Amino acid sequence: MPHLALYTFGVLKSPLADPAPRTREFYDIGEAVYRKIRQHPGYLARAEAADGDRGALFEADWGAWGEFAVPTWYGKGHTLETTALAATLSLWTDLRPVFDAVYTGLHREALNRRYDWFERTGHPNYVFWWVSDGVIPTWQDGVSRLEHLHDHGSAPHAFTFHHSFAPDGTPTRIKGIGPKSDQVR
Repeated sequence: MPHLALYTFGVLKSPLADPAPRTREFYDIGEAVYRKIRQHPGYLARAEAADGDRGALFEADWGAWGEFAVPTWYGKGHTLETTALAATLSLWTDLRPVFDAVYTGLHREALNRRYDWFERTGHPNYVFWWVSDGVIPTWQDGVSRLEHLHDHGSAPHAFTFHHSFAPDGTPTRIKGIGPKSDQVR
């Protein structure tokens, strides 16, 4: 049975290492959101650094998830002191559980604050694609799918909630899924 891969990417207004209260707030709420997401029905796994250090994204060992990668348009730092991004890579059973996890509860509260933390880049900040059972998507897979989505729009290769596809590549629409925009702003 195929699984749904999800890659998210956002450019932060300030580096993760910034001691400002707003940056610390984002980092702290992120920890709480991850705890809740892991408990959500339909969640299977997410890329986590082998050493557990979320701050050293580029230098971390991500195991089967591959070497950390970012879209070509990310122009901020790559060091522990300068990294200004938030990225996730996860596996799910289907679209509905992801939608419920993203648009309810603590994650919804965080989305409501996104303009406080993230820049508006003009690029999509999430993408879905189907993977075969047993396949672990890599960071590079996520980056290439996000860039494909930006360049070509939704297709079975890379899609959004609003324009989604079933594992066989046919367009699908699940009742109640589809925010007003493909970009979560």
